[in-house]
Amino acid sequence: MTDETLIRQKFGFLGAQLLDEVLASSKYAEIPAETEILQEGQYIKVIPLVIEGAIKVFTRFKEKELLLYYIREDESCIMSFAASIKNQPSKVFAITEVPTKALLLPISKIENWFNNYPKFNSLFFDLYNERYADLLDTINHLLFNKLDQRVLAHLQEKAEISGNPVIKITHRQIAHELGTAREVISRVIKKLEKEDRLVQQSEGIKLL
Repeated sequence: MTDETLIRQKFGFLGAQLLDEVLASSKYAEIPAETEILQEGQYIKVIPLVIEGAIKVFTRFKEKELLLYYIREDESCIMSFAASIKNQPSKVFAITEVPTKALLLPISKIENWFNNYPKFNSLFFDLYNERYADLLDTINHLLFNKLDQRVLAHLQEKAEISGNPVIKITHRQIAHELGTAREVISRVIKKLEKEDRLVQQSEGIKLL
């Protein structure tokens, strides 16, 4: 199956005419894992529409990060979309979580598609609702869940995205992504290991 055939199958709901314009105007990209594609303060030039893989969107303060959401297959980045419409710099960072295939939609075309194609509007309004739910879930985790629950949920989400129960990640990286200290994460991981929720291996952390 060619990439264009896959794209037309995945995003057929947009309609043939819009898809023709998207394919003619957008750039197809295969992006390695852990590649930074957006920085805070950077003006948006393209908006990724993920075909396969996942992109991590987060905010950062000093050395601490806070994961906001993942852009998964058939999704795009609503915060990049909002910033591009208002011609404002990005307020977030974005890094590929795993090897990712994406269409890079040029912002020069976004307003026209937004005005002329209801299905394009629906795509981003639906994504807005999903991201809003993700952010509420993040806030609930921060306010109401103990750190061990947050760590386990974070690792489970990473395993789901990668399709592998063994997550290649350091304690420091987990700490950065959850906005806490490495020493705290090390204690939590040790506790979860004693509870037989996970095991630490040379290949990474394996969920049980």
